[in-house]
Amino acid sequence: MNDSEPVREQRLGCGMIALAWLVLLGLLYLLFADELDRQFNPNRSLSPQATKDATELVLKQNRSGHYIAPGAINGHSVVFLLDTGATVVSVPAHLAATLGLAAGAQQWVTTANGEVSVHATRIAVLSLGPFHLRNVRANLNPGLSGDAVLLGMSALRRLELTQRGDTLTLHAMAEGK
Repeated sequence: MNDSEPVREQRLGCGMIALAWLVLLGLLYLLFADELDRQFNPNRSLSPQATKDATELVLKQNRSGHYIAPGAINGHSVVFLLDTGATVVSVPAHLAATLGLAAGAQQWVTTANGEVSVHATRIAVLSLGPFHLRNVRANLNPGLSGDAVLLGMSALRRLELTQRGDTLTLHAMAEGK
């Protein structure tokens, strides 16, 4: 046995310990990232099959008190943040091309963060659970840096909303309303 063998074994041992820590940290990340995502969006695995019938959708509040739900714009998956304080659906401008949205006339709107210049657009089909809304008024907002689409009243007014505790139930509008 020469003098270099203990050094080699020590390096190998340190490398194995470092590798074990990396694996442990990776597993912890996966576990907690999934839990954090579930807390942010408790409705993330929502599907039309999960509803009672084709005219109702029940959403749970997230830990911040918001209603987040998966959906689609023009057949492309998005995450909606329901916002009854928003007049229209507000789409982050950087998603326009992906979602097949054309920028129309420039407009100024007042938001919680002040006045911002947006571009008007129309969503051909907006899908949320069992609901498929057509020709929905929206805007492309360059001030929205994330990927969440604010689902405003231009879409929500077409549904009946009932909030009880930490759940929000959306119903299809009754005929004649």
